[in-house]
Amino acid sequence: MPATNPVVTAELGTIEQRPARLCRCARPYDVSRSGRGGSLLRNTYQTPVLDEVDPTTGELELEERHSLRRVAGLSTELTDVTEVEYRQLRLERVVLVGVWTEGKIADAENSLTELAALAETAGSQVLEGLIQRRGRPDAATFIGRGKVDELRDVVLATGADTVICDGELSPSQLRNLEQQIKVKVVDRTALILDIFAQHAKSKEGKAQVELAQLQYLLPRLRGWGESLSRQTGGRAGGAGGGVGLRGPGETKLETDRRRINTRIARLKREIKAMRTVRQTKRSRRQASGVPAVAIAGYTNAGKSSLLNRLTQAGVLVEDALFATLDPTTRRTAAEDGRVYTLSDTVGFVRHLPHHIVEAFRSTLEEVAHADLVVHVVDGAHPDPGGQVSAVREVLGEVGADRIPELLVINKVDAADEETLLRLKRTWPDAVFVSARSGSGIAELHAAIADKLPRPAVDMRVLLPYDRGDLVAHIHRSGQVLNTRYLDDGTELQIRVDERLAAELESFQH
Repeated sequence: MPATNPVVTAELGTIEQRPARLCRCARPYDVSRSGRGGSLLRNTYQTPVLDEVDPTTGELELEERHSLRRVAGLSTELTDVTEVEYRQLRLERVVLVGVWTEGKIADAENSLTELAALAETAGSQVLEGLIQRRGRPDAATFIGRGKVDELRDVVLATGADTVICDGELSPSQLRNLEQQIKVKVVDRTALILDIFAQHAKSKEGKAQVELAQLQYLLPRLRGWGESLSRQTGGRAGGAGGGVGLRGPGETKLETDRRRINTRIARLKREIKAMRTVRQTKRSRRQASGVPAVAIAGYTNAGKSSLLNRLTQAGVLVEDALFATLDPTTRRTAAEDGRVYTLSDTVGFVRHLPHHIVEAFRSTLEEVAHADLVVHVVDGAHPDPGGQVSAVREVLGEVGADRIPELLVINKVDAADEETLLRLKRTWPDAVFVSARSGSGIAELHAAIADKLPRPAVDMRVLLPYDRGDLVAHIHRSGQVLNTRYLDDGTELQIRVDERLAAELESFQH
């Protein structure tokens, strides 16, 4: 019979009684009080009425994602009668560890707070957050040999089964920490890759995530016990092995490396073919003369919500980091009739892993080929300036730093007046909006239309009534200043680009 046992929980206050040299963050990381922890349970047991579903919120996709969600405080154990198989479904309990090397303590706490949000998005329960002040991370154990024992005491006291480090660990640091702490150790890069693997949906997205994971895993392969045994080879110098099988043979670790390298090469070929398809679609849009606008920004800044508000796209919206990875493109029009496309891109984060940037380069190239970048910033975030710097750093890596930028401060309904005044002084040209309430959306429409590239050639043409296709083409890719209907046809005063002007030269009036 299935048995149900409560999951043992540890209170943060019990750790404060023990003196420790590791600096605990001022902010608690208990999921029940962190604000983001509630997102694990939001809409879990609610079945929306189909007639009342708003197509602009992505609620149906959100319902699908939450259809199977692990719930904190509940344990489901399945044990068969022979006690051979034992499984337990519960939240992974983690302790966060960071190294404060430069800047202010607030910057270190913001980084660890973001790591806690990443851990919760991945499906973990954060028990404790620790920061150590060092000039640089220790080359052997990341936090120093003397602090590893203190960290092990915290892990034992809280009952944690995983330690997440706020940085990318080398293979030796990972191995040394696991050997001394006796629990699983994960770094920031592996955590982000895990979230990407959960949220990727398209074929291209899944291939890009798998490529990044394999490139990260390759130098960190390890073997235990039989994993290091020889796979081929016979008795040295004997005849039992047969021709080609004598000698030391190949270890399981070498076999894994060869298979991973083969898989990486295959994934690169597949992504290269997908990039060709994406370039073909992009060239068609460019040939049609339709301007492209890319929405970029920090993860969870509200890019998908803004796309839904502007185009009724119906993209998934969730209060979680990297909720949407696959790019979405929708067509919309300005008030003067000019048509342009809006594309939602993958979110950025501080210290975005290099493997992610390289694997998603074909997707990020959509930003580099855009005519305008709408840079969305979370106005309610404690450090919006750090978000802007992190996003612009990644945009520079993909060659999008020369594209015209429109800064948009989102979530103004969640920010206080003092914060908004400070942001207006810092970025006076930014547009302040709320994708949730719709405040400032009209101003954003006008700002995007004002920054779109305008046609450069003014013409007056007379088009016969049987050339309605040309009239429609002018309305799509040009600007109509005046229209008159004459006996011979439609007279238009227009402003178009040079390519379309050459096509209309024979109709010039």
